[in-house]
Amino acid sequence: MVFLFLAALILFGPKKLPEIGRQIGKAMNEFKRASNEFKAQIENEINELDRDEPRQTILPPARQPLGSIASSGYSSSDPEAELNSVSKAPDA
Repeated sequence: MVFLFLAALILFGPKKLPEIGRQIGKAMNEFKRASNEFKAQIENEINELDRDEPRQTILPPARQPLGSIASSGYSSSDPEAELNSVSKAPDA
């Protein structure tokens, strides 16, 4: 950091160095202000979206009505019985 200060002092001279420092400080301050403004705007938009759209709740799956195809699934825990009940396609 000392090396950079000395290099800047040699390049710009002692009269220009304070002016350059002020300009750099103003530019950094302006950048920080714009960054904070942008972040605040994004947060406001997110908060607005959260307020406008109610959260959707995920409901558990509904039970199938009695007598439907889905409710007449396999009730045995025997894997061999399940294999035998599945119809096989004829060989072509």
